[in-house]
Amino acid sequence: MPLLRAQPTPAEIQAAVGQTIADLGAAFSGVLVNIGRRLGLYKAMAEIGVCTSEQLAKVTGVRERYVREWLNNQAAGGYVRYEPDGHRYSLPAAQAMVLAAEDSPVYMAPAFEVAAAFWLDEERILQTFRSGEGLGWHEHNERLFCGTEMFFRTGYRTHLVSEWLPALDGVVERLHAGARVADVGCGHGASTIVMARAFPMSEFVGIDYHADSIRTAGHRAREAGIDNLRFEVATAKAFGGRDFDLICFMDCLHDLGDPLGALLHARGALKSDGKVMLVEPYAGNAVEENLNPVGRLFYAASAMACTPNSLSQEVGLGLGAQAGEERLRRLAQQAGFSDLKLATRTPVNLVLEVLQ
Repeated sequence: MPLLRAQPTPAEIQAAVGQTIADLGAAFSGVLVNIGRRLGLYKAMAEIGVCTSEQLAKVTGVRERYVREWLNNQAAGGYVRYEPDGHRYSLPAAQAMVLAAEDSPVYMAPAFEVAAAFWLDEERILQTFRSGEGLGWHEHNERLFCGTEMFFRTGYRTHLVSEWLPALDGVVERLHAGARVADVGCGHGASTIVMARAFPMSEFVGIDYHADSIRTAGHRAREAGIDNLRFEVATAKAFGGRDFDLICFMDCLHDLGDPLGALLHARGALKSDGKVMLVEPYAGNAVEENLNPVGRLFYAASAMACTPNSLSQEVGLGLGAQAGEERLRRLAQQAGFSDLKLATRTPVNLVLEVLQ
């Protein structure tokens, strides 16, 4: 055993072991959540109610012996209820909203697809830790792209049109009348499509440097039958167009190597009375404000994806996913904007209006 600076008490050791076991249980079980989503096990439980492992296996076409182990894991984790009398299982309504109902405002199951991508990228991230170099978004395992799309789409579908855009002064009125909107860092176009569907009189362009994501975004738009939008392969500092009424950075400004350059470019592309909306991970302005479950989640995502992407690009500011409102305000002011204000927030997002 290596030398210790201080000898922990037995209670401290027990607490540390207990915390690690709990985290290992969550890590081991994450893949089973993903399997439950992909095999339709959660959806089936939500539909059929209380069931045995045999009944669930029959409905889903999955082998019963595997279903039984999956159910017991889910019951041990508190996701599923178990009734010893009759060996029956059920999915509580709240868990069904989080894990089974894709149209739920709190659907979170796809986040485990992101976790899978992070494990697959472990060796590459290990090297970035040693070298200090970056790893571009496009260099990650492709499961990250789809997992991020599915996970963020829940928030966009639930909040973007009904809460976030109305929180910006005068924006919804412009969108109904017919506005020009740029959605920077659009990925697979989830946010762009939500807005374009809601405001058919307006014109939208989704922008991302990742060509494969832009191709997927175009496919998503065609599937949805929406034609008041287009997608463009470009960086945040070089996208085309002028006189935009609104420029959005959805969960992406902190990922950029040069967020100041991106804001400078956005300022030049806006109408004189245009708006910039930043959607960023929820964060306080100091580390100690973020030492909680949400902060833990976003610091992990920042270490695995956000900061490596920033460090792979020009400037390489490495803002990080937990930048916080004050640091973002300073960036906006450096770019020539007058101020930045908190428009609204959710438990996992800050929605910020950048003022000219």
